[in-house]
Amino acid sequence: MDRGDAFHSTLPLVSVVIPAFNASTYIERTLRSAARQTYPALEIIVVNDGSTDDTAKLVEQIAMTDSRIRLLSTPNRGVAAARNTGIEASSGRFVAFLDADDLWHPTKIEKQVNALNRLSSQWAAVYVLHYVINHDDEIIRPGGSNVARGYIYARHLTFKYISNGSALLVRRDIALEIGGFDSSYAAAGIGGCEDLDFELRLAARYCIEVVPERLVGYREYPGNMSSNHVRMGKGALEVIRRSLAANPQLPRYAARSAVVLTQRYAFRQYREAKSLHLSLMIAWAIFQKDPRFILGLALQTSRRLMKRRLTLKTTAAKVEDPPQCNKPRFDEQITPSHVKCPEGTVRSRRHLMRLTAVDIKLSSICESAE
Repeated sequence: MDRGDAFHSTLPLVSVVIPAFNASTYIERTLRSAARQTYPALEIIVVNDGSTDDTAKLVEQIAMTDSRIRLLSTPNRGVAAARNTGIEASSGRFVAFLDADDLWHPTKIEKQVNALNRLSSQWAAVYVLHYVINHDDEIIRPGGSNVARGYIYARHLTFKYISNGSALLVRRDIALEIGGFDSSYAAAGIGGCEDLDFELRLAARYCIEVVPERLVGYREYPGNMSSNHVRMGKGALEVIRRSLAANPQLPRYAARSAVVLTQRYAFRQYREAKSLHLSLMIAWAIFQKDPRFILGLALQTSRRLMKRRLTLKTTAAKVEDPPQCNKPRFDEQITPSHVKCPEGTVRSRRHLMRLTAVDIKLSSICESAE
């Protein structure tokens, strides 16, 4: 019997792992969102990854009022190593990861556990969708709406459905079986995409479920890990390279799709970082495989410049700006609803169908190998 008995005798324990490095600005809000989950059988493990601010002190103060929270402190080794420390110290049947600046809707864990409990042990994990939020917890925009369930390895290589580190709940024994998170990315100076690496190793061997609701508030701000655009671009390319090397059975079409889409992501990251050299290098690599992307990019740039000129003229003619509307906040008052997948173009639907067929074939190979 696991430590769930200490919290609720009939429910499996969920271990919430929160890696935290200099997270004093947001850690209280993050812990509050974890502690307010409607699922009662929780332990909350904060791994202080060598912080030099008040992170540890704040967590200790909060832990005094909530016995489910405990603090582990380690030298600074990066988010992957911190998550692994949390997994190893956990006691739950399931592990859920929460970044120290993100938020959860109160029903997130309950809905994920209910979804995974209905399925066999071949289903390793379940993810949810997200909103992008700002410093004040206000919703800036919705995250992606594409979802897939089951054996999704080939599709996830291309579409990267699980788009942040706070969206996933996984069976603890399987997280340990696949080796946890790979800390070698941080050691190489390209940390930031360890989540994707972990997800792909899961997806290559197991089925993954989805709750198609926006139950995570993913925070974007200058200075967080994802704002290092060069590192994120290089990290994503390396994750895909390693995954393809580890799965040579993947058909050429699916591998090419993964590489091209990840190169496009890297191009956007390098352009955001204003790295002309890296942008030109990756643009040339994309052009060799998909000339239409570069032509489309040139058209988009032209339209954007025209729109900017029009906006400047319109702004100059205005007497005063209209009042700004308050943005909705990501909190317990937000009512989640199921998100429908966008239909996409005929070409994108055909592409998705081909990758789905690849997953069906790979899934049958996995089942026969067991």
